[in-house]
Amino acid sequence: MAETQVRIKWQSLKAFMKELFLRLGMSPEDAEIEAEVLIWANLRGVDSHGALLLPWYVDNLTTGVMNPKPDIKIEKETPATILIEADRSLGAPVTVFAMKRVMEKAKKVGVGWGIIRNVTHQGAIGYYSLMAAQAGMAGLTFTCNPPNMAPYGAKAPGVHNSPIAISVPAKRHRALLLDMATSVVAAGKISLAVDKKVPIPQGWALDKDGNPTTDPRQAVILLPFGGAKGSGLAMMFECLSGVMSGNPLLSPSLLGTDAAAAKPSEPKPRPGHASRHIQNSVVAAINIGTFTDVESYKEHIDNLIDGIKALPKAEGVSEIFVPGEPEWRTYDERSKNGIPLPDGTVQNLRRVADRVKINLPEGL
Repeated sequence: MAETQVRIKWQSLKAFMKELFLRLGMSPEDAEIEAEVLIWANLRGVDSHGALLLPWYVDNLTTGVMNPKPDIKIEKETPATILIEADRSLGAPVTVFAMKRVMEKAKKVGVGWGIIRNVTHQGAIGYYSLMAAQAGMAGLTFTCNPPNMAPYGAKAPGVHNSPIAISVPAKRHRALLLDMATSVVAAGKISLAVDKKVPIPQGWALDKDGNPTTDPRQAVILLPFGGAKGSGLAMMFECLSGVMSGNPLLSPSLLGTDAAAAKPSEPKPRPGHASRHIQNSVVAAINIGTFTDVESYKEHIDNLIDGIKALPKAEGVSEIFVPGEPEWRTYDERSKNGIPLPDGTVQNLRRVADRVKINLPEGL
């Protein structure tokens, strides 16, 4: 049976998101940034990090896990580095703030490196690394949460499926943007499968007992991409974020399937997520001009892209894509024709609107 979905104008959906965050106590500026990051994900086809998250965000905001009015503090700072205490802020406002600060540092000293401690969900982190690329710099972002992924060879969670995003500018082409989790797929894709009422492929996740499952509702433990490579990378991200900020999240007391158990008043975790949501994150910007001519660099990136796309194609492949290219094409199409939402997501948004007492966006 064909999947049921509706198309909605992105402007209408973004306005709904912003109004929702305003009703839940966020400032107008922060609500705008949060809605911007979520709609950006939907526009690029990364639906696992867009409107689908709203019911979960509402649960976290109403129970106090996410803080709509955080007391964000700069705890340590040097000309090149910054440590920010986020006070359980929603991810987008504090991460945009942090990326702007490290970009300022990169302009002055060549590189800016920041750690954000005690932040909550940051959405599609490619948004933040792209900020640097759009300013003619190279950008990098990665995060780490409590364990939700089995290290290679284990059947219980011991690391997080920490995502990483890297972006660099081009001249004729759009910026290159690699945004990927260290798991086979991001946990949000399992939530999307729940909304679509479809099974997940074998090899994505394990159930609570460590057995392989294709039922997204039973998927509790994610699996790393590339075996030991994915889980090893995730472990090192913890070393550079949580441990370095004095807020480790993969300590022995957190390991195992009962890790970080939620309090009764806290939201039920989404499939593939740790029970209590908190994370640490690194954002970095590199001033390309410190090393080489920026315009020449962009031209070389263009040439690299052209060269990759001109390579002989494997059998059955019609086109070779570079990082971020499929998402840019989706962005153009959805900007024009609207964002498709599966029936499960639509029903959840209707429940959220009723719960918070706001009008649904036009088309729903």
